[in-house]
Amino acid sequence: MPMSPYLTSLRERIGHDLLLLPAVSAVIRDENGRILLARSQDDEQWALIGGGLEPGEEPASAIAREIREELGVEADIGRIIGAYGGEGMLITYPNGDRCAYVTVAYECRLAPGAFALEAEELREAAWFTAAEIAALDTQPYVARILADADAIPAAGE
Repeated sequence: MPMSPYLTSLRERIGHDLLLLPAVSAVIRDENGRILLARSQDDEQWALIGGGLEPGEEPASAIAREIREELGVEADIGRIIGAYGGEGMLITYPNGDRCAYVTVAYECRLAPGAFALEAEELREAAWFTAAEIAALDTQPYVARILADADAIPAAGE
């Protein structure tokens, strides 16, 4: 999905300068407890499904929208795992845009059936066990959220 009109208007005014943005992330599990991770078109690292909130949008509605847009399926939105910010949420995009995200992470389950990736944004998605995730190159925030969701061991365990 291309940049939202709201974000586009901000970028027109401030260029590539750092923006603090609200976001949502989904910890999506399958019936075997595996976690769904994806890679975007412009990044080699694996990440959770998610994205930014639009003005006036509730976080739970935003994560349902992001899952629908990125995977083409509906999802059951569960409990809030936590809220995250800090160094692990600072991102510089290939075009030079800098963002500091504060994300609310939710437990989610996909509706039955296959999902279809939004090709403009995602190049691949796959289900992984905790052991497989430990061997992946993931975005810095992923391990922290998955540990809080009891999906992988916390650092040092």
